[in-house]
Amino acid sequence: MCRRLSGALLLLGALVAHAAEPVLPLPAALSQGGLAVARLPEVSRASVGGKLVRVGADGTFVFGAGRDEKGPLAVNLTYRDGHRETLRIPVTPRDWPVERVNGVPPKTVNPPPDIAARIRREQAEVVAARDRDDDREDFTQGFIWPVQGRISGRFGNQRVYNGDPKSPHSGMDIAVPQGTPVKAPADGLVTFARPDLYLTGGTVLLDHGFGLSSNFLHLSRLDVKVGQRVRQGEVIGAAGMTGRATGPHVHWGFNWFGVRLDPLLLPGIAAP
Repeated sequence: MCRRLSGALLLLGALVAHAAEPVLPLPAALSQGGLAVARLPEVSRASVGGKLVRVGADGTFVFGAGRDEKGPLAVNLTYRDGHRETLRIPVTPRDWPVERVNGVPPKTVNPPPDIAARIRREQAEVVAARDRDDDREDFTQGFIWPVQGRISGRFGNQRVYNGDPKSPHSGMDIAVPQGTPVKAPADGLVTFARPDLYLTGGTVLLDHGFGLSSNFLHLSRLDVKVGQRVRQGEVIGAAGMTGRATGPHVHWGFNWFGVRLDPLLLPGIAAP
């Protein structure tokens, strides 16, 4: 009798805890470069644009809208009671100004074939490190600035190096003095750490779970290694100007798998 009562109480406690989990609804719209974090405790399965996404035990799932995403994003949900629903999330367009960067070493703008091959190999390693889908909800704590400084380069803006148009800027540049400590914007796992990539110099990739990752480029010093678990606010390296850079700064990039997102739009981050 006692065992039955104990079991019933445990089951009741689990049901109450499940029902009490806070709901974080889907956004009514998502900006280009924006991240959506939802928590729908009754959802057991979700896909976005036909891509199956991880759903946590608490119903948390995430997705992003890339720089050129037109939308709407089709979000397909399967609930624990079996019924299904498709929601369409509009994507708000943004203007993308042109940023002209002069004084860049020419060999980093139009590298010779052997250097171009090296760049492709290095970038393939970084892309592979982003292809993780860890069951860690480090991102749910929100984010802090890795450094405090002037934003010298905006996400998504068209880059023109020495008069030569190149790809849009993949992250946010924050101008700070050489050697400024760079802090983890959220808890995470170091999945890539190299001091000498040709274009990005000292490079660290920090995985926050569910396909979300931060990357920090042009570092003058790395204080972490692959496989290390870091906490929000922990120093992971120092600002510099290694790789293709004209002055000391921190490039903070953010991804949902292969989709580049704007760090300025992350939860907890406000424009200075």
